[in-house]
Amino acid sequence: MSDLPPEIDTGRPHPARVYDALIGGTNNFAADRETVARVLQKSPNARIAPRENRAFLGRAVRFLTAEAGLRQFLDIGTGLPTANSVHEVAQAIEPSSRAVYVDNDPLVLVHARALLTSDPRGRTAYIQADARDPEAILTAPAALELLDFSQPVGLLLVGLLHLLADADKPAEIVATLVGALPSGSYLVASHLTTEHDRERTAAGQAVMRDAGITMQKRDSDVFAAMAFTGLELVPPGVVLVSEWRPTGDSPRPAPAEVNIYGGVARKPLCAVPNLRHETASV
Repeated sequence: MSDLPPEIDTGRPHPARVYDALIGGTNNFAADRETVARVLQKSPNARIAPRENRAFLGRAVRFLTAEAGLRQFLDIGTGLPTANSVHEVAQAIEPSSRAVYVDNDPLVLVHARALLTSDPRGRTAYIQADARDPEAILTAPAALELLDFSQPVGLLLVGLLHLLADADKPAEIVATLVGALPSGSYLVASHLTTEHDRERTAAGQAVMRDAGITMQKRDSDVFAAMAFTGLELVPPGVVLVSEWRPTGDSPRPAPAEVNIYGGVARKPLCAVPNLRHETASV
């Protein structure tokens, strides 16, 4: 890959590129592939989680578009473009759907044109930003231009929260993002766990940390409290992503192969009005 921006350090692995390598993508470098190889030595099932996570994202977006009636999405921690991106799934149901993508990997920006190929009846935009600064995301011109914060928004934090250390205060980040959205909005989130295979999944986490990638796998109850406190969970609640409204009759992988939980929840209509974007009635 030539003519890369100077801020892209190909000698250091990055979460978005490691994820891309795990799902068999081509937008990664030797350092990312070497990290994946070491993870697989310690945790041989590590390719299953991103595959199931991606399928969960697609089912969740279809639910939000077809059943919940949402037409706008904020996807933070987008990763490198792949098949069935959020806007493609949503626009296949409602062509006017809009999506704003956010990631902190400069390589995603290089490939952002793939995220911007929207149905002309809808729109997409890309913001290079870090989830650790939610205010910068919420006030970015692209977000303010494409998203109508007086109408429900689908907030997607899929495969992101385990990349935030406890010191990053992920629960506060989620609260800030959800707090900026109007009632009737939805949050979709997923999170890696070590619950079903403590030894091998913890060993895989150690490899990522040794490579300089922040990784904090958490138990499902910790994840649920972090992401969904104060929200109304959509059935079946917080479950392994492979168990969230699966389609088809194919056998699903065992919990120790998946090791990632997910859920979808609605911001209740009785929530406190969002003072940033809504005008309180008097």
